[in-house]
Amino acid sequence: MKSIKNITLLLFVSLVCLSCKKFIDIKKNSDQSFLETAKDCQLLLDNYELFNTGYPIDGEISADDYYLDNARYSSDPITLEDRAIYTWQATAIRNSADLWKGPYNKIYHANLIMETVNKLNGQEAAVVLSNLRGSALFFRAYSLWNLAQLYASPYGSTSGQEQGLPIRLMSDINDIQARASVGDTYARIVQDLKEAAVLLNTTSTISSRPNKAAAYAMLARVYLSMGDYPNALTSSSSALALKSNLIDFNTLNPVSFAPFVRFNTEVIFHSTVFSQNAVLAVGYGDEDQAIIDPSVISSFENNDLRKRILFKENTDVSVPSGTYRFTGNHESAVGSSKLFNGLAVDELYLTRAECYARAGNTASAMADLNSLLATRWETGTYVNKTASTASDALAIVLAERRKGLIMRGTRWMDLRRLNLETRFAKTLSRTVNGKTYTLPANDSRYTILIPQEAITNSSLPQNRR
Repeated sequence: MKSIKNITLLLFVSLVCLSCKKFIDIKKNSDQSFLETAKDCQLLLDNYELFNTGYPIDGEISADDYYLDNARYSSDPITLEDRAIYTWQATAIRNSADLWKGPYNKIYHANLIMETVNKLNGQEAAVVLSNLRGSALFFRAYSLWNLAQLYASPYGSTSGQEQGLPIRLMSDINDIQARASVGDTYARIVQDLKEAAVLLNTTSTISSRPNKAAAYAMLARVYLSMGDYPNALTSSSSALALKSNLIDFNTLNPVSFAPFVRFNTEVIFHSTVFSQNAVLAVGYGDEDQAIIDPSVISSFENNDLRKRILFKENTDVSVPSGTYRFTGNHESAVGSSKLFNGLAVDELYLTRAECYARAGNTASAMADLNSLLATRWETGTYVNKTASTASDALAIVLAERRKGLIMRGTRWMDLRRLNLETRFAKTLSRTVNGKTYTLPANDSRYTILIPQEAITNSSLPQNRR
């Protein structure tokens, strides 16, 4: 009972402190810890609402997986802030820092757990402490990376000069950090994940807990966002060596609003984005909101079950006929904006296939892609895709990635990294009430403004415009 009371009190203190002036720094003194045992640390790590939910959503809002029709764009649930972000306004900014504070709250707790583990060295089983430290390192890196996709410039040749994020390595409020460079931000993320991969257990009892496969899968995603394709290849292979289960879509119910169960066999690590936002609420048949980009819908071939599993045709009479909503969420919150953004096996196959293609290994790229797609087609109908060159293979893989990972929290990352290549650069466009808004490739608006509350209550410099 003491451990449970300690954890409850710790979470209460952290929630109260989220509203304090120095909101990044949650404790006044790192010695004031309610964590006393390894069990305390594991109880805190198992707090699903703290560590597995609430990741930033504005990248998904800004991406091109969906659109809002005029009526929904102008409706009451959609705030002025949401509309500005949706249309990529240069001045678009959140007043509240919830999307900033949430991940830093996770980082704070991760640091607190690591400090406790250090104190327990020699007092608890080494394997237990190693997994606790590995878990904390994973969550610190996972949170920092998710922040970086919004508030730091895309990783590139000038990353040493571009402003990244404050890197919090201690829970003490006196450890004030300025914005590190983009390069240093990613270096810390990679370092934490590499150490986590060594320390974490090979398996976990539930996918809300990280394990070695999750650390390698996240490394693959991070390296992909950095354009480091050789290391993304190595990491995705390491993850697939530990977990490679794929769901046969023929076993799913295509008419269900929720074809996937939470923690299904493809999920390696489960997390969701911040859910309190009307823009990305995908709705039901009679209350449709986010409408899937029609170019994505039309790209699916005959007998590809993904069109029926991942999407449903809208039935609301106020929505144009022939439009679709998303029903492929790996999360139990049907119809809401609580979208899965975690790590899964299908993403690994797509990542490794892309990296093989970039390395000139056409055969391996297509083998990985075909292994994945064969599980997505009606039984007996799939014909292996072929490519005559590595360049052709890359184009095919990226097209399948676009379809297979829709509304999964990776599209904004993909746009940011692929825009650096002329061949794949894309100008985004949205038309609302007769006015067209565009976002050219590599525009400064691909780095979202830090919320005003964070700027007001700190000395952090704002992102450039």
